[in-house]
Amino acid sequence: MSMQARGVAVPRETTTLADLLDRVLDKGLVVAGDISVSLANVELLTIRIRLLVCSIDKAEQIGLNWWKYDRELTRRDGEDQTAIGRLEKRIAELERELERSRKPGR
Repeated sequence: MSMQARGVAVPRETTTLADLLDRVLDKGLVVAGDISVSLANVELLTIRIRLLVCSIDKAEQIGLNWWKYDRELTRRDGEDQTAIGRLEKRIAELERELERSRKPGR
């Protein structure tokens, strides 16, 4: 006899993709591996692969903030060119435009 037939409901835990992604970004996920190429017991090449998947906040908490100092992502004048920096700048521009449009006489 199944549990349902006796009148006892067994709750099922369902996890959506959004829940899973939220957990991974909050806690972090590390994938590590090494690839070695050898010929006659002589190591010719070693590739070390390390992948960390987490949120920007979590990365900063653990001391990973290389994107702030990468020359490809920041301009010489110090302006933030990361995606978050560009979004924050665009939001500030839109807020100023909204304030101007709300002023009387326009």
